[in-house]
Amino acid sequence: MKVLKVLLSRGTMIIVATGLEILITFSILHWFADEAGWIELVIRALSLIIVLYIVKNSKHLSGDLIWIILIVAFPIPGTSLYLLLGTNLVSSKTYRNIIHTTAEAKKYYHQDESILKELENDSHYYSGQFRYISESQGFPIYRNEDFDYYPLGEIGFPVMLEELKKAEKFIFLEYFIIEEGQMWNSILDILKEKKAQGVDVRVMYDDFGSFLTLSGSYAKQLEKQGIPCISFNRVNPILNAVVNHRDHRKIMVIDGKVAFSGGVNLADEYINVKVIHGKWKDNIIRIKGKAVWSYTVMFLTHWNSLRHQDDDYTKFKVDSTATEFDGYIAPYGESPLEEEATAQNVYLSILSQATDYCYIYTPYLIIDTEMINALILAAKR
Repeated sequence: MKVLKVLLSRGTMIIVATGLEILITFSILHWFADEAGWIELVIRALSLIIVLYIVKNSKHLSGDLIWIILIVAFPIPGTSLYLLLGTNLVSSKTYRNIIHTTAEAKKYYHQDESILKELENDSHYYSGQFRYISESQGFPIYRNEDFDYYPLGEIGFPVMLEELKKAEKFIFLEYFIIEEGQMWNSILDILKEKKAQGVDVRVMYDDFGSFLTLSGSYAKQLEKQGIPCISFNRVNPILNAVVNHRDHRKIMVIDGKVAFSGGVNLADEYINVKVIHGKWKDNIIRIKGKAVWSYTVMFLTHWNSLRHQDDDYTKFKVDSTATEFDGYIAPYGESPLEEEATAQNVYLSILSQATDYCYIYTPYLIIDTEMINALILAAKR
């Protein structure tokens, strides 16, 4: 019975369908190559043009090097795979919508210029970092009105539940992974209760991130319970560039007053209730005050690119009366659809100006040549 369940599962069906697609594509190309030699010459010429295009336009050449090697070593299959997986994401209606809503959302971000002036007086180092995020990338810098850091998921999780129970107007959740279990079920119970009280509850998760943790119909199941839900970028057997674009964000916004982010997904592994790779070390951050607005806009931008629901985001904005503390908060986001790698640029800038030390603590060390060279130079300096 278990074997039959696995064979008929969504994952198995997609793997089989994808395999058939690749087999059929390569079979057609092989047949054409045998029947008409000039087609093979055309493909080989195309492969050369593609390699030159990649070299000229690559933002991360070390990351694109695998494509160059594949195309040079195997021109026909390599070129075919690149056209399926490596071409422009703008061909997708979904991502055209994301580009449009992202551009539209810029009108909701407003920078208090007095903050940037304060930064110039306090620190030239911080001023340069924050001006890049604010003026170049369009994400406002805020005075810190309340910020908490929780070094483990199991420490921050009870705080999440506490804040969720206070919700009166809306709850927005956008996560890469959701998995049924103690963590998510505790949150879901509160969401159902709040929905019954008239709170606007919305859930969005990445379909690939939750591919092995949720059923393919889970979003519909939540919808039937009255909770609007989006499964971002549904995985399908049609190979294309869109498959590789995922929503890796972890955002929870409550009433526009509180936001949670960090590295923790909504699954028991992240609060060490379920142990897969040993004790999981990840973090949760809680933000209060004016900076929450940026998280609200970021969520609504993605939500409305897939489900056109809100014509005016300002109805979710609240005036903050919180006390200001030392420091500043700079929430920002990015995607592969943008021309600039904002997060990497911020890290490279930090490394280039480091004077004493740089400590990195991460479960995922997958860095390109630029980052490696920046680390080496910082160490030598």
